[in-house]
Amino acid sequence: MPAPTPVRSRADADDYASVRAAIEFISTDYRDQPSLEEVAAAVGREPAELEALFRRWAGLTPKAFLQAVTINHARRLLAEGAPLLDASFEVGLSGPSRLHDLFVKHEAMSPGHFKAKGEGLELTYGYAPSPFGRAILVATAKGLAGIGFSDGTADGDEAALADMVRRWPRARFARDDGAVAPLAARSFEPAEWSDSRPLRVVLIGSDFEVRVWQALLEIPVGKATTYSGIASQLGVPQAARAVGAAVGRNPISFVVPCHRVLGKGGALTGYHWGLSRKRAMLGWEAGVLARA
Repeated sequence: MPAPTPVRSRADADDYASVRAAIEFISTDYRDQPSLEEVAAAVGREPAELEALFRRWAGLTPKAFLQAVTINHARRLLAEGAPLLDASFEVGLSGPSRLHDLFVKHEAMSPGHFKAKGEGLELTYGYAPSPFGRAILVATAKGLAGIGFSDGTADGDEAALADMVRRWPRARFARDDGAVAPLAARSFEPAEWSDSRPLRVVLIGSDFEVRVWQALLEIPVGKATTYSGIASQLGVPQAARAVGAAVGRNPISFVVPCHRVLGKGGALTGYHWGLSRKRAMLGWEAGVLARA
């Protein structure tokens, strides 16, 4: 942390005392993950006022300081051999995915759009680099609706687009690489993963498919499940094969993590965009967790 600004006046002394009290409060109560409003109330300041003071004296926001304290304690616990789940709950997080994962808010498009094969939908698509090769991204006005992959050639780009068009053949597609670039960054760049700016995704499929895709979003980074596990979670334990088909039709690869679904016994089974890419995704996520 930067050296504090020297105290020059009574007002400075009061401000310094408030920031010092806020640091002590956060350092002591980090397990409760207090909000800015809660920290401000504890030290008798308005939230905006405290945030400005904190920036002035400490060089970062109260939220950033809380994150640093939390991560520091999590690292200590993990270094001492605590299981990931135990470490997550010990530092006040809801589970392993909160230590380092995509923060996603999702909604389902009207079933009518799916049944009408996308008729009436205006979809923007474009291409962008990713850790797993050249990606195609498709978006509606409400959020990200599709991610697929190309082999990087002109024919590969056309095949990736055809894959998306096949899903919603009556929708109107318009290319705009610039429009999807921020979505690519939010999807593939860990520095852009933030619960304060969640990535919004739109699920367009049948009712059953949407239920399966929502279940995929609950699989934490660094973890995996099976088709039968998802079927049991959905209350249809005999529907593992139907679950597998829905997983295979997931339009938002990586963000809706179908790559975290394994076959019986943990086998790496088929993946729509290739098993080598599935292995790459699982390995990349393991690396992200190791650096967290």
